[in-house]
Amino acid sequence: MEGNKDEAGKCLEIARRALQCGDLEKALKFLHKSEKLYPSAEAKALIDAITKNGSTAGNNEHHHESGKPYCRKPGGDAAGNGGNTEKDTRGDVAKSYTKEQLEGVQRIKRCKDYYEILGLTKDATDDDLKKAYKQLARKFHPDKNHAPGATEAFKAIGNAYGVLSNPVKRKDYDQYGEKMSASGGNGGFEFHRNYESDITPEDLFNMFFGGGFPAGNTHAYSNGRARFTSQAPFHRTQQEEERGDGGFSMFIQLLPIIILILVSVMSQLLVTNPPYSLYHRAGMGHTVRKQTSNLNVVYFVNKDFDKEYTGVSIQKIEKSVEEDYIANLRNNCWKERQERNDLFYVAKVYRDEKRRKKAELMRLESCDKLARLNELYRGG
Repeated sequence: MEGNKDEAGKCLEIARRALQCGDLEKALKFLHKSEKLYPSAEAKALIDAITKNGSTAGNNEHHHESGKPYCRKPGGDAAGNGGNTEKDTRGDVAKSYTKEQLEGVQRIKRCKDYYEILGLTKDATDDDLKKAYKQLARKFHPDKNHAPGATEAFKAIGNAYGVLSNPVKRKDYDQYGEKMSASGGNGGFEFHRNYESDITPEDLFNMFFGGGFPAGNTHAYSNGRARFTSQAPFHRTQQEEERGDGGFSMFIQLLPIIILILVSVMSQLLVTNPPYSLYHRAGMGHTVRKQTSNLNVVYFVNKDFDKEYTGVSIQKIEKSVEEDYIANLRNNCWKERQERNDLFYVAKVYRDEKRRKKAELMRLESCDKLARLNELYRGG
């Protein structure tokens, strides 16, 4: 029974909200569910009050004042202005929004170009663009604004900044921007593909704010459009945060890591040291320099190597040396390419000419060595 306490608390909270909105049917449903999961005095008192008096929510009054949440009636009809709450995918928790938030979304929906979305003119500077974007992105981020169409408005704001902050795209947009289509027929925003940002709205937001809002939603992008699917309430209860924090639970989580460490230690104890190294290692006695007869790969052995290994044994060792050498080259080549690609990406995002030139001039030494080995093989 104790394990159902958290779920019962959630049902009780949903019932409270339903009462505030005058939805007695829904309130009773979740109060009875809460009682079944974990009986409480509050749930019983509310059930009795609704049964005897009909309502404890102020005679079904709905709030229309600016800044206060609207409520949706049981039948799905909104209490004023065509609706005021959005529900998550589970259909349990209603997310409220203000009249100003809804009007803001509708304003962006009516905009005909990116300048109008940001509230700027064509002579706006880069600082003007950044200032306008920061203000609007905070206001319309779907984790903060739950008004219908807020997700599409947030994407439109990101596209507007992404295009206008790029000198090349902005010039092209200023010349051919009238071809852009901004239609809100289905509650969405459709823009000409040539005028979409290279960065997703969420990535752009994180670049400015470092992920300034809690990750209460899963953000997926499909065909260039953002989709936000709520998976958890914006605020977690204290019981949810403390769940699973016991010492035994922590031990179970760390058990795979502990086993991996033990296996690694045992492997090192059981496996003998190799008779060679690709590097000079005085601590292991690998100080005598040698070269393979096939690829001329340099390696190091101990002073008694020639006494212990002869003939076929040396051939096998040299083959292992060359295989290790090629494996290291491949690994280092991959790292070099990754580093250069990362540098190109950062240069593109921040339009940094110095980083772009640095990426172009970066030498891929391991990749070059691999290429020379391939030439050697082909030549052989």
